[in-house]
Amino acid sequence: MSKDYLPLGSIVLLNGGKKKLMITGYAVSTPEYPDEIFDYCGCMYPEGTIRSDTICVFNHSEINKIIFRGYLDKEEKEYLENLKK
Repeated sequence: MSKDYLPLGSIVLLNGGKKKLMITGYAVSTPEYPDEIFDYCGCMYPEGTIRSDTICVFNHSEINKIIFRGYLDKEEKEYLENLKK
């Protein structure tokens, strides 16, 4: 992935979406798409994760608008650099 990942806690709106999502993880696969790795997983905002089977997965290219950029420290910067490799 050549683009920069958004920090955890970032809040985004996807293309065609009406509900905000908060990014909670990176590089996620799902049982429904075992051969695909999605850039992000997230939960609805402001509700959070209500049930364990309602995690949203999406790619950076699907983000229409960044509403809030999450906290980014040295530890997460290093993690994201390793993830890009």
